[in-house]
Amino acid sequence: MLPEWISVECAAPSETHREAALARQAQLTKPMGALGRLEEVAVALAALQASKTPGADRVPVVLFAGDHGIAARGVSAYPPEVTVQMLGNFAGGGAAISVLSRSLGCPLEVVDAGTLAVEPMRGVVVDKPRRGTRDFSVERALTPEEVAFACDVGHRAVERQAGHAPQLLIFGEMGIGNTTSAAAMAAALLSCAPADIVGSGTGLDAEGRAKKAKVIADALARHGLASDAPVAEVMEAVGGLEIIAMTGAIIAAAQRRWPVLVDGFIVSVAALVAVRLNPSCRPWLLFSHRSAERGHGMVLEALGARALIDLDLRLGEASGAATALPIIRLACALHNGMATFAEAAVSGRES
Repeated sequence: MLPEWISVECAAPSETHREAALARQAQLTKPMGALGRLEEVAVALAALQASKTPGADRVPVVLFAGDHGIAARGVSAYPPEVTVQMLGNFAGGGAAISVLSRSLGCPLEVVDAGTLAVEPMRGVVVDKPRRGTRDFSVERALTPEEVAFACDVGHRAVERQAGHAPQLLIFGEMGIGNTTSAAAMAAALLSCAPADIVGSGTGLDAEGRAKKAKVIADALARHGLASDAPVAEVMEAVGGLEIIAMTGAIIAAAQRRWPVLVDGFIVSVAALVAVRLNPSCRPWLLFSHRSAERGHGMVLEALGARALIDLDLRLGEASGAATALPIIRLACALHNGMATFAEAAVSGRES
């Protein structure tokens, strides 16, 4: 029932440009490997952008918001109405990602992919199949048609960024209850106990985390999500509209040869789903940070990913990816702007 475009193969990064970037790194006025992961980032982007001069100046940020029926089970420290209230804060420029995007010169689009909002809000794109998911502790969160619609929401959002000619894309999320949905999806896909993956989310204490883990464990058992459950079934049973929209956006971006800078736990879960659905999108993913959310490390490990920074962030909203962006910009500046040994008339390394 998933859209046919989901499985369309993504192109491979340019090995020619990767080799050229590696050769250039070997000639820059520094010891080999002295700039560590800054070199790796520049080389990876050169291959992904098929460019001799990789860059991260044009980086749109798309934030997807959605509400979750599971929030009725008391799995968040905040009430569900906060999601809709935050939509106005994003659009009005007062949220963390609003400030970060403005500071970095990144255009920000806010998409209502499934909140409880009844009326359109200025500065917010409304594209949703329903208002919030169903409570997955008592029934499936979404129908197959709603999952397909949510994937298309992500695809449409990516298409809208074409006018920015992106060198890199950042996706973020907001939705009370979405760490519960993301943890349930991850637990099902990674075949791990919810207690091992559930974190504090919006600030739960130990008792709150235990309650959240039990709600997830009971739901996974109710829906019969064994380790071999199809990915689409996991999406329907416990998925979130904004999470699935990001899954679609990640695949759609990779199909357009636009790299994605992945944010924290929830976006990483969307990336895990995307890679399970279309493995060819994996090379197009760069990972910004390792969050303080307990299960994030497990998801990164499953993706074979190593994050750039670790600042104990757990806000979401693409705040970690935005925080890591200056590092990527500096990596590109160093790659493109440093002199070679020959240009600087500096003696190279002796063999």
